[in-house]
Amino acid sequence: MKKYLIPQYLREKYQLIATVTFTALWSLVFILCSIPFSDNAWFELGTSRAFSFTALFFLCCLLLIIFSKWLLYVTRDSFRLTFLRYGLWNLAEVALVSLLYTAFTVKGDDVGIISQGGDTPLRIFLNAAQYAFLCLVMPNIMAGMFFAIVDKNKTIRLMNTNDVVSDEPQTPKGTQKVTLYDNSGVMKMSVSLANLFYIESDDNYIIVWYSDSKGALKKYMIRCRLKTVEESFKGSSLVRCHRKYIVNMDKVKVLRKEKDGYELDLENDAIPPITITKTYADNVLSLFSRKS
Repeated sequence: MKKYLIPQYLREKYQLIATVTFTALWSLVFILCSIPFSDNAWFELGTSRAFSFTALFFLCCLLLIIFSKWLLYVTRDSFRLTFLRYGLWNLAEVALVSLLYTAFTVKGDDVGIISQGGDTPLRIFLNAAQYAFLCLVMPNIMAGMFFAIVDKNKTIRLMNTNDVVSDEPQTPKGTQKVTLYDNSGVMKMSVSLANLFYIESDDNYIIVWYSDSKGALKKYMIRCRLKTVEESFKGSSLVRCHRKYIVNMDKVKVLRKEKDGYELDLENDAIPPITITKTYADNVLSLFSRKS
């Protein structure tokens, strides 16, 4: 059965911070607008004890969501999430917030800050789950759709329709160019494929390693995602071999089997060996055997 993995950009730092910020604003506006129409919400504004209770609840919920997104970020390289697991992760956030609301409601009723109107904890939890779903899942869906559109636009902007690297033999190899754009769509670099060794990821940036006209190894940093480069030049000699690296297979001198996996030696001795991770090993080995 084929697994449909979520795009990794949904677990990057910028996207997660933006999602938390949007969710917090969305939830605040939604709750404030829904209070007059709700018969079981105890939220209050002003200077009363109930307002302090309300503010504390919102703060606890925000910290819970921040912790959840932080876990998504720090584990992004440890395991991949399918759409099903990602959906269950978000539903778990809904359940935790609903439990938190239930605990606050019961506690507030015990100390006389609020009155739950005789509702049972189960009924309070189920009512809270409806609001939590609208406050958490809906903004996550909208943020995901927004970032999908942004990512697709970045991929389109990155591609140069005239000089894009291609495995089609209509142009001589020596004239092939790799044209790179930043996240804003501004062209930052155009380098001959014959001079390009590899591209390295550095958080939200990429570092392009290439040789200049004198043969000296140089590097150039661009604010761009490695995934965007991978998708834009798919089918060329630029191949992803590691979560941090894309290599130009035309510049590979030696492929070695080591104890922990495979390594690549490039034609420039100043470049340290580049590791091939298991995720990309089959693709790299297949391409290397065709070029040999």
